[in-house]
Parts: sequence; C-alpha cells; structure tokens
Amino acid sequence: MTATETDISEDLIRGLLREQHPDLADRPVKLAALGWDNQVWRLGDDLAVRLPWATQSADALLRKEHTWLPALAPHLPLQIPVPQRLGEPSERFPRTWLVTTWVPGEPADLAPATRAADAAVTLAGFLTALHRPAPDEAPTGRDRGGPLADHAESFAQGLASAAERGLIRDPDAVRAVWEDAAAAPEWAGPSLWLHGDLHPANILTTNGTFSGVIDFGDLFAGDPACDLAAAWILLPDGAADLFHETYRPSPDAATLRRARGWAVLRALGGIHIGDAGVHGRPGGKPTWGPPAHAALQRLTASVGR
Repeated sequence: MTATETDISEDLIRGLLREQHPDLADRPVKLAALGWDNQVWRLGDDLAVRLPWATQSADALLRKEHTWLPALAPHLPLQIPVPQRLGEPSERFPRTWLVTTWVPGEPADLAPATRAADAAVTLAGFLTALHRPAPDEAPTGRDRGGPLADHAESFAQGLASAAERGLIRDPDAVRAVWEDAAAAPEWAGPSLWLHGDLHPANILTTNGTFSGVIDFGDLFAGDPACDLAAAWILLPDGAADLFHETYRPSPDAATLRRARGWAVLRALGGIHIGDAGVHGRPGGKPTWGPPAHAALQRLTASVGR
C-alpha cells in the first residue's frame, strides 16, 4: 500500500506543471524509477520530476533537499540531482513535489562498479568534498548517525531473522564485526554533512565507475562513519584500502570500526529487502540482495584488520 491515494501519471504531471511551472509543461514526460519514497519521471533530457508516493515522510525530505542541495552541489565532484523548482500541494496533488536536474547513469545495484581503483578514488573524492562541517541549523538524521548502541536491538533482530531464514552462513562472524564497532569510541569531532543513505540503488555508474549520487532525502549532519560504511557496501573486493588511503582526512581506527558497524546494518537490511524481492513480498527489491551479501562477506573478512 502507498501513502499517496492519487494515481501518478503523465497526465497528472503535465497538469501540475501547467498549473505551477507552465514553461516546463510541454517537455516530454516518461517514468524513470519507482523509489522507496518517490516516483521519478524524466522531464525532457536534463530534468526530472520527483513525486512522493510510498511514505508519509517523503514531503519533508523533498523540502530538505530543496533547501540545502543547491548550496552543496557546486562543491561536489559527482553529479547530483540539484533542485530547480518546488511544487506545492494543490487540489490536483495534495503533496509537495520537486523538479531537479537529471543525473545520467545506471544504479549500482543493476550495474556495479567494476573498475575498482577508479571507483575507490572517485568515491573517496566525493565524500571528502561532502564531509565538511555543517551549520548548527543543519538537519539531524532520522534513524542514523548517533551511537551504534542505539541500534543494538534492531541489529540483533535483523541478524536472528537472517540466520533463521538461512540467508547468512556465519552469524557469529557478523556479530563479531558489530560488537567491535559498537565498542568503538564515539565521534568527538564536528558534525559533518552526510548523504546518509549510500546504498547501491542511490549511486550511479557509467563505464564501470561511479558517475553520480542521487536521493539526498536523508541528508544530515553527524558522524562521518555513517557514510564511510560505503567502502564495504559499494566498492568491489579489495578496493576499501585504497578508498581509506584517498579519503581526507584519513579516518582513525575508531571511525573505521564504527563504519563497519553501519555497513553491517546496511548489509543486513539489503539482504532482507533482497530476499523479500525474490519471494514477492511487499517492499522487496531482488537486486539489493547480491551486493548486500558481497558486502557482508567483505566485512566479516575485515575483522581484526
């Protein structure tokens, strides 16, 4: 079930544009993706329309992107969807919507990075540029960025469920990664800008390396370990060390330990979503399973390093 009762269609989008942004209303419109929070429709060659459809929180996330991304985008070395117009709720569609730039590329859950060194350096450069001190009024994370201990119960439930379903081979090794991460000292530095949701469906590839980053709805300020988890989630085998060598400032041991914990949480979530997709359960995405399993294997192999 979705949180939007209005059927989203080309006619609806064109009608919204005529009402609020008539100079864009004659551009070609085509469905591009059904995301977790929003539907994404191409608008001509260089723009996209994002409309909330599956969660009640999506409106606030779109407004957050509209507020903050235009100032962040010029400092980032990869393309991101930069907000251009804000659509206000109306009788035609009672929710906030957004017109952004279109970011070309294929989601990494469909087209994983294959040029390991290129991808590691590119990802490290992007996060180095993004992870700048955020202002006091920057948003906070919805359910991430704080102490890992706050997620102990959800980790235990996710691990137990995955083990019961036979989705992981060695739950004890996964638990060892988590326990080491949860015992690491907390972040004592400034709150840094974070993407907050770097999983394979939110990063785009072209010719085997990363070319764009999308869906900044979870943008917030906090501990960089939350984003540094991407080294194990997104990169091919053997590329994490180069990523850590390239990222600046070089992460300390405690930050890497916490990053592994965030990566374990994300991998477990991806494994469950992938399994749900394979078996046709609601909310499932079968393409999320393989990269999540690969990430968990990399994480358990990294214990003690």
